[in-house]
Amino acid sequence: MVEIGDAAPQFCLPGADEHEIYLKDYLGRWLVLYFYPRDNTSGCTREAVDFTAALPLLHDLGADVLGISRDSPASHRKFAEKHGLMVTLASDQDHKVTEAYGAWALKKMYGKESYGAVRSTFLIDPQGKVAHIWKKVSVKGHADAVAKKLAELVQK
Repeated sequence: MVEIGDAAPQFCLPGADEHEIYLKDYLGRWLVLYFYPRDNTSGCTREAVDFTAALPLLHDLGADVLGISRDSPASHRKFAEKHGLMVTLASDQDHKVTEAYGAWALKKMYGKESYGAVRSTFLIDPQGKVAHIWKKVSVKGHADAVAKKLAELVQK
């Protein structure tokens, strides 16, 4: 389980454009790394749209945004095009990265149990350390809360 102050688990994942995305590519900048269950579902769409809307502020604070789900790169491309998303999306089809961050768990829905991504966000500092964690995220107001916390941390 990843905790605040830990080195963020390294990864290399295919992005929506099929190019590989590495955690090390973000060294020197803040990274808002969020895990979400599935492209084109209502909550996941709202979250991605909200992070896209917050991008100008997040960029001003020195941060990039990366969303990760099990969906394929092709699904991510369609999702981004359909909703005008500007956040970077990466595909973790074998859910190893999601597990490494502790965002993979047994979930119950309509009386059925299955494993899946738990909506979670990790704020990673420019040195690659986890600076803040949001677990079991509620979408409404989340992007604003992330921007507020980032502003606090940047000012320290």
